Amino acid sequence: MSRLGMFRDRHAGERGVIVANGPSLNATDLSLLAGETVIGMNKLYLGLDRFGFYPRYYVAVNRHVVEQSADRLRDLNCVKFIGDRAGSHLEEDGLTHIINTSAAPARFCHDASMGVHEGWTVTYVALQLAYFLGFEEVVLVGLDHRYRFEGDPNTASVLEGPDPNHFSVEYFGHGQVWNNPDLARSEQSYRIARAEFEAAGRRIIDATVDGACTIFEKADHRDVFRGWQ
Repeated sequence: MSRLGMFRDRHAGERGVIVANGPSLNATDLSLLAGETVIGMNKLYLGLDRFGFYPRYYVAVNRHVVEQSADRLRDLNCVKFIGDRAGSHLEEDGLTHIINTSAAPARFCHDASMGVHEGWTVTYVALQLAYFLGFEEVVLVGLDHRYRFEGDPNTASVLEGPDPNHFSVEYFGHGQVWNNPDLARSEQSYRIARAEFEAAGRRIIDATVDGACTIFEKADHRDVFRGWQ
């Protein structure tokens, strides 16, 4: 069995929470996630001191994110999945797994050990990993799906001043490089993810506070987490 193979269906029948990094996290009662199995992404570590939960898993595929965050990511005490295009900035160890995203099939990948398609957004990668881990229900929070930026989608740019697009103004702010989002292609990926989950009798719930994504079924995060038995 491969290192990644040991994670297959580890959470079969359970619920998992994918925490994206939008400003809405600041309006979300994240203390409700303390007992949840959380998949965090990108620079979530910037808020862990105040969020009241700690991720079980972590995902990053963008090389700018990993390059800027390598030292902080080494200190995260959780299982980390890092895309191979960014993997040169972070070595594998007992908690860190480099996953194939550069040559993965251009589809929703059920077996992470064979590769995971990036789909123009790290959230799509996290959804594929959540499927691989076996979660029956996945709840999304912090998926604001709205950005302020200049230039074309997918191009690298420098963000001057405070970051308006994430839960922390320091996220990509004050001269850091980031990649402009591609919302249209992200939505294509989300539609595929929803179809794949529903075909397997699973579900994705978007519990983002005032989120702009219309692909997934919506719910209030307070009802979702307080109502789970």
